[in-house]
Amino acid sequence: MRLTILGGGGFRVPLVYGALLADRGEGRVDEVVLHDVDAGRLDAVTRVLAEQADGVPDAPVVRATTELDEALRGADFVFSAIRVGGLRGRAEDERVALAEGVLGQETVGAGGIAYGLRTVPVAVDIARRVARLAPDAWVINFTNPAGLVTEAMSRHLGDRVIGICDSPVGLGRRVARALGADPREAFVDYVGLNHLGWVRGLRVAGRDELPRLLADPGRLGSFEEGRLFGPEWLRSLGAIPNEYLHYYYFNRETVRAYQEAERTRGAFLREQQSRFYTDARRPGGSALGAWEATRAEREATYMAENRETAGAGEREEEDLSGGYEQVALALMRAIARDERTTLILNVRNRSTLAALDADAVIEVPCLVGADGAHPLATDPLPGHAAGLVGSVKAVEREVLAAAESGSRETAVKAFALHPLVDSVNVARRLVEGYTAAHPELAYLV
Repeated sequence: MRLTILGGGGFRVPLVYGALLADRGEGRVDEVVLHDVDAGRLDAVTRVLAEQADGVPDAPVVRATTELDEALRGADFVFSAIRVGGLRGRAEDERVALAEGVLGQETVGAGGIAYGLRTVPVAVDIARRVARLAPDAWVINFTNPAGLVTEAMSRHLGDRVIGICDSPVGLGRRVARALGADPREAFVDYVGLNHLGWVRGLRVAGRDELPRLLADPGRLGSFEEGRLFGPEWLRSLGAIPNEYLHYYYFNRETVRAYQEAERTRGAFLREQQSRFYTDARRPGGSALGAWEATRAEREATYMAENRETAGAGEREEEDLSGGYEQVALALMRAIARDERTTLILNVRNRSTLAALDADAVIEVPCLVGADGAHPLATDPLPGHAAGLVGSVKAVEREVLAAAESGSRETAVKAFALHPLVDSVNVARRLVEGYTAAHPELAYLV
């Protein structure tokens, strides 16, 4: 079985390959094709994968190419993990937004909109090529903003594109541990959009254990989201929010922390990964060792400004091990082997949330098998959550419309309607700043 990874020179690709090496079942991936527009990054990551495979019997063969059509032909699964504009683009997204006093995070607020406007045209081109060159392939989208990009691709691939994210999985795991439950035996009632969802229940043996957690301040303060949001706010919500909702609920404090930081997250990662890609290609050195050291630092500093603002302290050791690669492998195995399972995924709504139309991509538990991912029925969102989901989905639709039409006016509307952008004039200046900073946005006129 052939897996093609778009963005194959990306830093997290070794996580996926490591999961494939550990998969010994029938119908496993035996060939991995890496595609990237940067040959140097491809070379560095290929070296890491070669060290990972050393001594592993029947390790999947790895090929690398800069030709997209070549990479797609014959693929059974396509993982899309591209970053249009690279980390330079992410750093610019942060800089332009913070200069206007609004959030520049890569998936939330102004930064997420800018990233989406750069990425959607490229993702749509990929979707069209997949439909033409590998019509039977399943596309698993890692590319952020994951929900928005998955929805853009679904307009050309239908239900054969599925978005994934490890945030809900990590959140459900932490909630289960706080309750003393085995995460593998718990059903997580999670509903929302990508990076905008809530755990509303956690059922073990048919019983919802979340009320027990919400009633216990000690347990609530024992895990990351409890420390990040505070037990009192979680009890007020009656739910456990995805960590990215900290940008909404504590926006002013977060923006101030980002403005006062020595450098933005994007600037930090750009510098850090630049060192890695240089070190990984150095003769006589260990590419795998360089990757592991860089990854440990990357994970430990994740959302550091938010945790500092909340006084949440350092991340727990068990939360430093990633997780999205395991979601990807579980999804691929469920489809390829019909190993039916339930996973939290980004899929088309159908009739799951009555407040949204059938084609809106949402993030919910899904039953997965050989015929794809099917969202499970769920209770309606409470008013405060439904309002936020509806508002952000409306913004996503304006981003898609701007990317399709090339309308600068529609792009301004997308920024202005976002809950974290507080002025139409600010939205206009953001569009001016982003189009000046990103050549990829030259299509907006």
